[in-house]
Amino acid sequence: MKTSGESRAQVGAAAAPSDAAAPVSRRDPGDVVTMRDIADAAGVSLSTVSRVINESPSRVPIAPDTRERIMKEALRLGYRPNPFARALRGAPTMLLGAVVRDFSDPFFAGALEALAVEAMARGYNIVLGHIQGREQEGLALPAVLEPRRCDAVIMLGEMEDQPQLLADLLDAKAPVVALWQGRSPIRFPTVDVDDRKGIAIGLEHLVQLGHQRIGFVSARLPGDNPTREEAFIDFMVSRFGAVPDGYVQRCESSLAGGEAGLEALLGLQQPPTAIACSTDVTAVGVLHGAHAQGVNVPDGLSVVGYDDLMFAPYTVPALTTLRMPTTEIVVEAVKTAVALVADRSTSPAPTRMIFEPTLIVRGSTAPPPRRPGVPVKMA
Repeated sequence: MKTSGESRAQVGAAAAPSDAAAPVSRRDPGDVVTMRDIADAAGVSLSTVSRVINESPSRVPIAPDTRERIMKEALRLGYRPNPFARALRGAPTMLLGAVVRDFSDPFFAGALEALAVEAMARGYNIVLGHIQGREQEGLALPAVLEPRRCDAVIMLGEMEDQPQLLADLLDAKAPVVALWQGRSPIRFPTVDVDDRKGIAIGLEHLVQLGHQRIGFVSARLPGDNPTREEAFIDFMVSRFGAVPDGYVQRCESSLAGGEAGLEALLGLQQPPTAIACSTDVTAVGVLHGAHAQGVNVPDGLSVVGYDDLMFAPYTVPALTTLRMPTTEIVVEAVKTAVALVADRSTSPAPTRMIFEPTLIVRGSTAPPPRRPGVPVKMA
């Protein structure tokens, strides 16, 4: 603890002009930095620090250099606002709740990373709430986010199998922004992706390469969202008149699911020359299964994924896929949430903003083999 003499010495040192960086305070690891510590270090009153940190209105303007000095000392000392104390004062807690469909899924793991980066850039921290599987039906919002007061809640993934959670979110005082809602009714300001357009772009790439016999490995998506599978069927019917029997293989969104889908497709009397997958995870399973069966990718079989997860460029061969605009979607969601926190005058309308995926061509696609009924084996 500081003595009064130490405090006066610090004040004098802070007030004296100097180009040298202020030394880092020696504090016990368990000490909590308070506004009093910042005031002592910056050589200003506690009330001045409070007005700057809490962005409170002031009758007497605070000089810009004073603000800068206070914020510099707060950063140097490692000051962290107490969200519970801020909540009691009616101030923003600077916490965003994130209700996540399943953060063990590589896709949602990447989305969470993007969310944390964007939230921190705006001065917010994230409180995580996890929903995984149907065995957790009936969860209420406090059970997911704990009894913490968040300024806003961002919902990642479709939650139609959680009616109690959705009801709580609709009744929540904090604004809610929803991401990747699939076929769910639009209840909140929502940011989503055009999955139908993404599937069509990937299939058009295969057609331009010369493929007509295109199979589809349809992974089970959150909420059993069938949009990507339906988009595949509609494209094939429109372009070729029908989908051959057995050319749609449904599976779990897993490596094993993708491998099983490939095995079923290659077992057909006339196997496809190309396979589109509804997720990158299943696409990697397809690549693995092709290697295990000695089928050359891309000379004997082309493979297209969906999402462009971080491992997609590092598969062998590198995976051609549809890049999900994850960062853009998350940035828009956080911007919307922060704007709603700042203006509580109106209830947010259940709007929907759509982003389009982008085709990333890598090494897993090529023109079809000359004998399309026989997959090309590896030497």
